[in-house]
Amino acid sequence: MNGEFYKMLVCMVLFAFLSAAVASIHPFGEPPSEMDDYFIRNGQRETGANNIVTSIVFDYRGLDTLGEASVLFTAVTGVFMLFAGRK
Repeated sequence: MNGEFYKMLVCMVLFAFLSAAVASIHPFGEPPSEMDDYFIRNGQRETGANNIVTSIVFDYRGLDTLGEASVLFTAVTGVFMLFAGRK
């Protein structure tokens, strides 16, 4: 078999995966899970934040956000140290 057949096969498989992904997308404006409904109903009362995204990022997932920030800080510091040694 030639290379054209494999290219066509890869395109067909990719198209099938993308079609399945598009078909499984939730309708716009509908929360996809029970947890989203919980955050919308109880977020302001439990956290005191008017913005639900802020309450999720800083209150419900605060340690996760701190971990992401520390990884980003470490990466930036490493890149800075790499380039600071060059003259």
